[in-house]
Amino acid sequence: MLKKVLVFGMTDNPGGMESCIMNYYRHVDKNKIHFDFLCNWESMVCEKEVKANGSKVYTIPQKSRNYKAYKRAMDTFFSEHADEYDVFWYNTCTLTNIDYLIYAKRYGIKKRIIHAHNSGNETSMIRGILHYVNKIRLGRYATDFWSCSMAAAVYFFIKKQIHSQKYRLINNAISTYNYKYDILIRNEERKNLGLEDKYVIGHVGRFQFQKNHEFLIDIFYEYLKLDSRAVLMLVGQGEEEDAIRQKVINLGIEKSVLFMGVRTDVNRLLQAMDVFLLPSRFEGLPLVLIEAQTAGLKCFASKDVITEAADLTGNVEFISLKDDADIWAGKIYSQSEQFLNRTQYVKPIIEAGYDIRTEADKFKAYLRGDV
Repeated sequence: MLKKVLVFGMTDNPGGMESCIMNYYRHVDKNKIHFDFLCNWESMVCEKEVKANGSKVYTIPQKSRNYKAYKRAMDTFFSEHADEYDVFWYNTCTLTNIDYLIYAKRYGIKKRIIHAHNSGNETSMIRGILHYVNKIRLGRYATDFWSCSMAAAVYFFIKKQIHSQKYRLINNAISTYNYKYDILIRNEERKNLGLEDKYVIGHVGRFQFQKNHEFLIDIFYEYLKLDSRAVLMLVGQGEEEDAIRQKVINLGIEKSVLFMGVRTDVNRLLQAMDVFLLPSRFEGLPLVLIEAQTAGLKCFASKDVITEAADLTGNVEFISLKDDADIWAGKIYSQSEQFLNRTQYVKPIIEAGYDIRTEADKFKAYLRGDV
């Protein structure tokens, strides 16, 4: 019997959560599970793709912009469409707003999954208070509790929910074969970008508070003092991009920083990099860190912020955000000449359960309630 799933969590800016949703979407049999999407953006990433696959995309105004229009649209949508769905799959990085779960229950969607994608997101006191208030009352509205990591589970759920049969750890699985190291792709990309004789430090992520781009630039500025060949490749976009561009100019390092924007070829760009840097202020279990490891990159990430469970290859070094930028730079430089056989890291990723081909079957069973 066909299961119909309503998905929330896609935005207009591709990031880890959106990639996770789409990875599972692409690898589930559409003859057994049908997905439609509800979003609060004027457009969403991959909208053309999902529509081409027969999925519908519904749009709700953002609560913060027009509360009356938002509430009216929520009532209208759920009253008209809730009875079409067996499952509501609610993906989020914060519990500041759980209205979608409340409406899904009010209008009768029986299976209501909350999928936690972050282990912190308190950019203000108000957001922090809302998160913890909603954490306490979440069990009234969600029936199933999923997370990308145990750290995210602890941030979102109470112990009773984590230890219940309704909790699932959903790995941020990827198409590992798309990220396997390929020297031909590396050489091609480095030639196209004029990086043949450069040491490329890479980062992929939205330009926002969470990703800590200001500190990332500080680290790179210190690294340049150790190795003038270095280039910083930044992939992504976001509200802080203009400020970061200005900081780069102020430091006089604009010729050494590449702003790549949003890309659909991240798997190829990872091949061109020599090292991957992720000094985030908070994360769930970063999908991009899985991708970088699969591509055989040495990775440096925030200690006590990014869960050590994300180190699937033994190739991630964790450094405290309390350490100054020059400390980070020195540790990166100390390993810059280390030789890595970058082709050997796909196997441990697959064995750890992060290959989408195997994880999609588990995901389908969880959605359908077969296990």
